[in-house]
Amino acid sequence: ALALRAVIAVIREHVPQDGLLGPSYQYVPIEDIRRRAHGHGYAVEEFYLGKDGLTPKKLQKILHARGIEGVIVSPQSMTLPCSRLDYSPFAAMTFGNAMSSPALHMCAGNMTLGIHMAAEQLAARGYQRIGVAVTKWIVNRSQFGYSGGLFHWQHGLAAADRVPLLLFPSNDISQGFDAFSKWMREHRPDALITFDTHVPGWLKRLGLRFPNDIGFVVHDWTPKMEGFAGIYQQRDHLAAAAVDLIVTQLSQHEHGVPAVPRQIMIPPRWVDGPSVRSL
Repeated sequence: ALALRAVIAVIREHVPQDGLLGPSYQYVPIEDIRRRAHGHGYAVEEFYLGKDGLTPKKLQKILHARGIEGVIVSPQSMTLPCSRLDYSPFAAMTFGNAMSSPALHMCAGNMTLGIHMAAEQLAARGYQRIGVAVTKWIVNRSQFGYSGGLFHWQHGLAAADRVPLLLFPSNDISQGFDAFSKWMREHRPDALITFDTHVPGWLKRLGLRFPNDIGFVVHDWTPKMEGFAGIYQQRDHLAAAAVDLIVTQLSQHEHGVPAVPRQIMIPPRWVDGPSVRSL
């Protein structure tokens, strides 16, 4: 077996009060990061800020003591404890736009393209009133890709067919039923791009069945969601891009916050499923 040279740290956040730790929100899987890192001869370890009293200060000391130079930051909170690390000793990289300061190299799924792709697929299947229902955190994390993709799509529609974006009132989706049912009643979308959690149950409560009454597309599809059509953000490729950029920085002896952060976009894929009519 290949002797692993050094460790790349993956920094996660454990902030339960922000409502972002439930199954509604996906991480870039550690397995995907590890697979790519091992190919480059690096081991990978996860650290959870906010868990078991791990503060940014303590983590900084641990990383320094262990000589860890490469860090992949995977923010999942509103308070962003990861933004309080001093990045000057590290080759660093982050997923998405959740942490805009310090501005590290970043890779993200191109959700402007993803929403547009899904809207095209839905329109081809005869759906006319396409609604997007997500949280503000998701919109901001995508650098407004969800709203941008939707507005661009709606630009070519008759005003009557433009369903306004629904932002759930809380990151905890379970609290959104009232806002959701009011939006459904007022705007009557015939297709939805939204979360796989909670919303399918709400549609049942409203007496709507997919794919006939309503088309249903998961905004963040993963292979365990085979009952749904969705936008697949290909996190395995996000993971690979992040590791490659860390390894490149380390090989060039680049540390600290870059003067100009590089932003790598991974195009999502449309995945067909039984929650939309077939073509």
